[in-house]
This record gives sequence, structure tokens and C-alpha cells, in this order.
Amino acid sequence: MAASLKLDYAAATDEQLVSLAKGGDADAFEELVHRHRDKIYARAMIMMRNEVEAIDLSQEAWVKAWQRIHQFQGESSFATWATRIVINLCLDQIRRQKRTRAESIEQMEEETGGVERHMPVVEANPTEGLETEDVRRRIDEALGKLTEAHRTVVVLHEFEGLEYKEIARRVGISIGTVMSRLFYARRRLATLLQNLRKERSE
Repeated sequence: MAASLKLDYAAATDEQLVSLAKGGDADAFEELVHRHRDKIYARAMIMMRNEVEAIDLSQEAWVKAWQRIHQFQGESSFATWATRIVINLCLDQIRRQKRTRAESIEQMEEETGGVERHMPVVEANPTEGLETEDVRRRIDEALGKLTEAHRTVVVLHEFEGLEYKEIARRVGISIGTVMSRLFYARRRLATLLQNLRKERSE
């Protein structure tokens, strides 16, 4: 009987599992965790670049997802909803740590307002066309070489699709700072991924 129930859970859609979980079915929620835990952990790892913190925050995200399952209205996929939870937890952790290391060039440009003069008219996405399984590891490695501040705005804008205003609100910085960090982060990513682009074009 237990095995057949497990098979039913495995065959169910996320929507069906969410409905069961809202009714208090912990096994249905466990199946959701099993399906999406790698993605949630990966997103925490991209933002924190620390395995222990990524594990802790992804586990905390699942606890909150279970506690807040009744708040899920189905406006997005369950995976997207759970990803937002772990991103918010990561942002909270980053704010608590209050790391103030910033690149001197960024500080100089922000103080003089020079960054606006260098903002490209058309903002190219350095990761465009590279979202395939065989290159995601390389993209993650490139993201890991960015500063924490730059990596955060890239993840929120390029991968989560948030606008400048929403990023500014979540991170607690000005829209101008969001633009500045995104500009320098994209330029750095473009350099890091240049070799990858060449490999794919050959």
C-alpha cells in the first residue's frame, strides 16, 4: 500500500501535490521537496557561494514553504514560488552580514556620477544563449568570481527577471546603485564568458 501511494505521488503533477499539501499531506510536500531541492540549493549556492550557508538557507526555505503553503495561489509555478523564498532568505542573510567590500572603481564612479555616461544604450545580457545544461556550470563559475554585491543584482535581474525598482527595494539600495552594479557585473561576466562564446561559435 505504501509503495503504491509513493508511486501515486511520483506520478502526480506539482499542482496536485500542492493541493494535497495544503490539506496537510506531508508526504505530498516531501515529493515536492524531492523534485525541486536541487534547484533551490543551486540558487542559494549561486548567491552565497558557501556550501554550509547554502544548505542551511535552502533547508530553511523548505520549512517556510511548508509553513506558508496556504499562501501559494498558483500565479507562478511552485518551483518559482519556492525559489523566491530562498532568494529572500539569502538577501536577508547578506544584509545581516553587512559586507561592505566594494570595488574601488564602482565607488569612484558612483560618487562622481560617471557611470551614467558609460551605460550602454542597449543592455546586452552576457548570459544570453548560454542557458543550456552543458554550460551552466561554467556560468556558475563565472558568477562565483563576481563580488557578492554584483552577483546579487545579476541573479535578481537576469535570472529572476526583477526590475531595477524591485531589486533596489529588496536589497536596500538606490536604483542608481542597482544600475551601476549591474553595469559592472555584466561587463565582468562578458569578459569571463568570452572564451565560452568563442568555443560555441567554432
